[in-house]
Amino acid sequence: MREIIRQKLGEALVFRPPEMTRRQARLPAIPNKVRAVIGMRRAGKTWFLYQCLQDMLAVGRPREALVYFSFEDERLAAMEALQLQWVLEEYFVLCPQFRDREQVTFFFDEIQQVSGWETFVRRIHDSEKVEVFVSGSSARLLSREVATALRGRGTETIVFPFGFGEYLRHHSTELPRQPSFTPKAARSRIERAFREYLSVGGFPEAQGLAAPDRLSLLQGYVDATILRDVLERHGMTNLVALRRLVRHLLGSPAGAFSVTRFYNDLRSAGVAVARDALHHMLACLEDTFLVRLVSLASSSERRRNVNPRKVYPVDPGLIPAFDYSGKPNVGHALETAVLIEIERRGCEVGYVFTPAGYEVDFLIRARDGKCALIQVAADLSDRAVREREFRALADALPTHRRTPAVLLTLTGSDAQAAQAEAPVGVTVRPAWEWILEAGVGAE
Repeated sequence: MREIIRQKLGEALVFRPPEMTRRQARLPAIPNKVRAVIGMRRAGKTWFLYQCLQDMLAVGRPREALVYFSFEDERLAAMEALQLQWVLEEYFVLCPQFRDREQVTFFFDEIQQVSGWETFVRRIHDSEKVEVFVSGSSARLLSREVATALRGRGTETIVFPFGFGEYLRHHSTELPRQPSFTPKAARSRIERAFREYLSVGGFPEAQGLAAPDRLSLLQGYVDATILRDVLERHGMTNLVALRRLVRHLLGSPAGAFSVTRFYNDLRSAGVAVARDALHHMLACLEDTFLVRLVSLASSSERRRNVNPRKVYPVDPGLIPAFDYSGKPNVGHALETAVLIEIERRGCEVGYVFTPAGYEVDFLIRARDGKCALIQVAADLSDRAVREREFRALADALPTHRRTPAVLLTLTGSDAQAAQAEAPVGVTVRPAWEWILEAGVGAE
């Protein structure tokens, strides 16, 4: 085992990260913390570690002081927690000049493969002059586990699949400096790319694949999440109920979901499962970032719990992989892309029921306390659709005073035409324009 570790360290010290699409994920500016990089499998966490390594090289850090070490290696399958110390020992044998003299950064990828990794990371963080990044795909390296395992020593960075801006850069398309003032020809190109993004999604490995290959790849990601990150990690045995739950959630994007109603549907179909087991499955699927749950925006925990939650896939590209209707689902893909952008910005989010019983898709609150009401509608060409969306926002505004309201749609032409009919306090914008701009409401 020590020889394998020695060999991997030797390779790591000469490894140069390849060219990559720069990610927008943000490292919290809190010093002296273990950096945990989390997110759904295949979303690009390893490449984000490469990006962090490159950034350190760019500011003059010595190459030998930056150590990327992956535990996704069958030769390390039997590794135990006590043997993790060998990584540290063998590194300082190779580079004794850095011991206690200059900070060394270790990038431990997929470290959760080693049971008990937490105590090793806590110890070296406290006793050695090292900075530590940890990353992994399994449900053992998620928000609550990181908080518990590192006991206040860690910060989290969530890596999502490509957002639209990252998608454009990956496909070598220049981003507009001021999206709202983009020339007509460039706007047309971006709107076409945005439609493609809503269909293809943002998983890096899916880019450039033919549709059948892409859908097969994404279905494989979901299968791996079900089997490895949920079933194996949590010791579940009811694969039938879990698969039905996943198919239902991904096949009904942006829909309201009730565990009780789904439980009754399974019983009617002859599938035996406990209601509590379904709650647990749903929590695990959210923990693995396969789905995102949006609760009713309310200060009352009881109201949040008794009302259905809206469920979204983590990427719009997953929608055609599980929607068997054969029809384009642009509206739900657009709503999904907006939600993931909201989460990427680190905002709290809920949906709103207005006093008259209408629904507003999102009420978001940024870290600085700024809020915005956001409604999403792919096509505003129909007058009845425009009236419905405006009615919901207008009814929500008196309850949420001084909160900007934004209606996001697919194209600039739709937005321009609808703005003339918008109620006071409501701005209509193309969703791609809003996504490419910073800010909470991006009014």
